[in-house]
Amino acid sequence: MSQHSFRLQTTGAAAASNLFFLFLRRLTNHNPPGKEKMSSSYDEGKSFARRDLLLKIQSEVQKCWEENKVFEAKAGDTPPSPGEKFFGNFTYPYMNGMLHLGHAFTLSKLEFAAAYHRLHGSNVLLPFAFHCTGMPIKASADKLGKEIQQYGNPPVLPPANKNSKFELTNDRIYGQTTASAQDKYRSKRSKSVAKSGSYKSQWEIMRSFGIADGEIVEFQNPHHWLSYFPPLAMEDLEDFGLSCDWRRSFITTDMNPFYDAFVQWQMRKLKKMHRIVKGKQYMIYSPLDRQPCLGHDRASGEEVEPQEYVLIKMKVIPPFPPKLMVLEGRNVYLAAATLRPETIYGQTGGEATARAARNLAYQMLSRVPEKPTCLVELLGTDLIGLPLKSPLASNEVIYVLPMQNILVDKGTGIVTSVPSDTPDDFIALQELVKNQDFRVACGVKDEWVFPFEVIPIIDVPSFGNKSAEKVCFDLKMDSPDEKEKLAKAKEITYLKGFDDGIMIVGKFSNRKVQEVKPLIKEKLLKADMAVLYYEPQEKVISRSGDDCVVALTDQWLITYGEAEWKQKAIECLDKMNTFSVEARKDLMQNHLAFCIFNHTTLLPKHHWPRGFRCNRHLLLNSEKMSKSTGNFRTLRQAIEEFSSDATRFALADVGDGMDDENFVSETANSAALRLTKEISWMKEVFDDKSSFRLGPPSTYADRAARDEYRFSCGAGGINRELLWRFMDVQTRLITPICPHYAEHVWQKILKNERFVVRAGWPIADDPDSTLRITNKYLQSCIVLMRKSLHKQESCHKVAKKGAAASTTFAENKLSVGLIYVNEHYDGWEEQCLRVLQDKFDTEARSFTPDEDIIDALFKKDEAQNVGFQAL
Repeated sequence: MSQHSFRLQTTGAAAASNLFFLFLRRLTNHNPPGKEKMSSSYDEGKSFARRDLLLKIQSEVQKCWEENKVFEAKAGDTPPSPGEKFFGNFTYPYMNGMLHLGHAFTLSKLEFAAAYHRLHGSNVLLPFAFHCTGMPIKASADKLGKEIQQYGNPPVLPPANKNSKFELTNDRIYGQTTASAQDKYRSKRSKSVAKSGSYKSQWEIMRSFGIADGEIVEFQNPHHWLSYFPPLAMEDLEDFGLSCDWRRSFITTDMNPFYDAFVQWQMRKLKKMHRIVKGKQYMIYSPLDRQPCLGHDRASGEEVEPQEYVLIKMKVIPPFPPKLMVLEGRNVYLAAATLRPETIYGQTGGEATARAARNLAYQMLSRVPEKPTCLVELLGTDLIGLPLKSPLASNEVIYVLPMQNILVDKGTGIVTSVPSDTPDDFIALQELVKNQDFRVACGVKDEWVFPFEVIPIIDVPSFGNKSAEKVCFDLKMDSPDEKEKLAKAKEITYLKGFDDGIMIVGKFSNRKVQEVKPLIKEKLLKADMAVLYYEPQEKVISRSGDDCVVALTDQWLITYGEAEWKQKAIECLDKMNTFSVEARKDLMQNHLAFCIFNHTTLLPKHHWPRGFRCNRHLLLNSEKMSKSTGNFRTLRQAIEEFSSDATRFALADVGDGMDDENFVSETANSAALRLTKEISWMKEVFDDKSSFRLGPPSTYADRAARDEYRFSCGAGGINRELLWRFMDVQTRLITPICPHYAEHVWQKILKNERFVVRAGWPIADDPDSTLRITNKYLQSCIVLMRKSLHKQESCHKVAKKGAAASTTFAENKLSVGLIYVNEHYDGWEEQCLRVLQDKFDTEARSFTPDEDIIDALFKKDEAQNVGFQAL
């Protein structure tokens, strides 16, 4: 330890926190004491000298840490007391690629906490492991092998699909019509076959990792991934400055017999406790790989889940039309998919799709499981006018009618129509009613339309019992082509209908829609008038390039049984005091509950986790991180671009809520600038011996500096002991976030012998509030005087022009400032202060009620009229 060292206690978190934010403020608004501008060799515009300096420091510090094994945790001889140990763990990242900034952000919270506890003297253990189990690596290896087999080594891949757009015409939707009608009612809506650039070959993905073509071929072997990516991730994390005990690192899978034995023990224990059973579960499934797979929406990055539909069976009424004669003698149903099982009245329209049949087959709803049977192929025009009987419908017979905006890639392609409450359906029906040419073009007979009136089924306050009609009328909308108005109408009616709607028909009349929805669903399923059906929320492509379905597959399920583990989960969240009630509910429905269950079931109570931390996705410069758009950075790229400490500083600044946090490159660049400026300033100050006052702190400036660690207030130089104390404290404070910078300053500038990462957390005595107020007043006076001086000089320069002016100005330059001090308040200020003195309780440090104070102040007017007795 240096001779200037001082004793630190590991208490006083609030005071230490204030010091920490004071230092961060210094880095954000850098104006070193007594230095208006830093003279340094690091001020060359956009050069990389500052970044390179931090990279050099980081390399030297990491080498020193490694040689001295500073992060290796050793067990003590006796059990630790409360607060003497800290163990943190991070969800193993999956090793099918490089670590990126999203990993670093989540990990940074654990890393900062571990460093903080280490500074507090705790024995800290931070291990790290790499997840390699599961299908993604195997599927990627297989996909790479297929590309090499099909296109050569290296593969000569076909050109990317430019996704030329095509027009969806009435031929496809409604069948053949007359040429004039066909041209007149040609759909103006165009659809892309697929998103441009959405497919990327596995070979290209491997290239994007910086792997040479000659080495990519080795990744056909899944085991090669396990030996390639974990060491790279370890290198990146070491460069990041992760305070990890790497002796406790491993990979999963049976390549690691020790971890494999642990998993087997876990499963045996769960089974013995009757907490693990084999059952069927709906999940997204790749028929090609014959494996469940995780899907992610390309736009949001969110995990895609199976979405539930209710398929309502609508019986076809004989006699069958010619194209359906092959089905004669069978009970034939059209399945209408809807997410609103209470709205099942009206017409239907559309075409059942092969995609839906495939999903149904994998949900055990086909004659041969996983093999859909095609009985007949039909176009939409073949179904128009088909008479149907629909469950719970008011009319005995309803007819299939055309509708232009049915999605054939969602549900079954056949939907129930609710013209009373759905703007889409109301406008579609009105177009058929009003437009004879359109009916002729679609082959719709008048008797299929005109006998039917819109049937009210829901009453919505302020909208009535025909909300779709009212909203469409209010928006002056009469065509399906008015997309913006239609979207607005749907937003209004759906939200109000579900939140406030009241059923006005059937068994559940006079009850709220949101209450009735599950009841009608249950009734339909029990009566075999409907079946449940699932499909992915968004289109999911497996790593082998296959369209995924939702399958009902055999799975090992962990059964939760008792409610104890749930209560423990809530207790954990309550202790963290971080999440809102809504956030807790969301977490309970996801993986957090499973994690807590696992721990509480298998481990004794004293080993239960003390807390969890969750976060959402990390944005990069306010945009979603995405490889396809190029807005993406691996951890390695960030370190090379900004340095580890600047990256860590930016990660600490991104936010701490339940919204998506944002990594800003400018923050990282600014951190590199300010950290190197701070180093330069410290060197300059310590090298300039003449600027120090020696001896014990004695002046007002010293007392103010001790209280607030500010040095720009005094004359006569800076007291060396206080300056060293300030640098010592701020270096410890920044250590969890910028450890390489802190270690460099600690050893090279402050000349300490041991490591800053174990130097202890500083505390501060309670601040002197009177001293703080006086110092604040003095600082504001200094600012005011500087502004006044600048104004005087500016006016003088404007008045004196020409060559002679500069000489005159130099001779008459202001060199003395007179400060006049009024030793007493007078006038209204004195009166107000006396009233406040009278109304202040010194012992309780509180005033009497405001009404008494205001009343006393306003007695002045009364005294002028009545006399002294008014006071």
